[in-house]
Amino acid sequence: MDTKTYEQLGLHIALGDADPGRVVNGRSNREILGALATPGDTQYHPCPEAFPAAGVPRGSVKSFPDWADSAIYPGTKRDVWIYTPPGFDARAAPPAVIVCNDGGGYLAADGPVRAAAVFDSLLHTGQMPPTIGVFVMPGRALEVKSRSELAAGEPDDPRATRQRSIEYDSCTDTYVRFVVEDLLPMVERHIGCALSADPHLRTICGISSGGICAFTAAWYRPEAFGRVISHCGSFTAIRGGHNYPYLIRSTPKKPIRVWMQSGERDADILFGNWPLANQEVAAALRFAGYEVNFAYGQGGHNLRHGGALFADALRWLSA
Repeated sequence: MDTKTYEQLGLHIALGDADPGRVVNGRSNREILGALATPGDTQYHPCPEAFPAAGVPRGSVKSFPDWADSAIYPGTKRDVWIYTPPGFDARAAPPAVIVCNDGGGYLAADGPVRAAAVFDSLLHTGQMPPTIGVFVMPGRALEVKSRSELAAGEPDDPRATRQRSIEYDSCTDTYVRFVVEDLLPMVERHIGCALSADPHLRTICGISSGGICAFTAAWYRPEAFGRVISHCGSFTAIRGGHNYPYLIRSTPKKPIRVWMQSGERDADILFGNWPLANQEVAAALRFAGYEVNFAYGQGGHNLRHGGALFADALRWLSA
């Protein structure tokens, strides 16, 4: 397609930016709300490893609210949490690292994943190497409140939603540069040592737009992240992610291992159909010879199924 036709069709404009409330044929992107909790989700519960047995040593979590020291995304702040495993020794071998986009949802002690507790269980049984967990939220403008700062019933500032999409949905190397150049150096200063440089010991994870973001990070920088976990990844026409099946099939294979999850009640809106998009990406990865594990269930657009399989995903990626 020539550039003029591409722009005449509006394909260069992110629909969420131009007209977030757009209705076409009686359908809108707001229908995603119906996929956030579905009958198919009721069967999924946090994995057993999310409930460590008595006596299992517990790691520590340090909070960095409103962290604003980013050169890649200047003028933004974000909440960050760093998990340090029990008995961590900064003088030992450089630790593995797992970066979770939308990290608050993965870390929540009463949430569907409870990542820190899962780490504790797997570390105790030796099924995971010493690992630093980095839980990071998308940025927001310095004057924009976080969800925890909003009054009851107060809606999110649309600028925060747009910034999340710019960071997570853009199919560029900008976000992975932020992680590698801004975020991880801060983490290394906090733990007092370098993280492992081995891409097999570096995982990036996320849900929805955070899921495609995790894949994009490894796609552009496989030497920085050799392992990917994508829950309900937004491989749809938000900012170009629907092109990944072709790109995966037509590009020399990259040295990454990918664990994916979606469900038959995942989102189906103007941007695209998440169940089909994830099946297309998984099929493309298999076609191109990647190591991929795709868990397709009956749930919707949330972390319920992904949380139920979170320990299994970590074990598979570490194998």
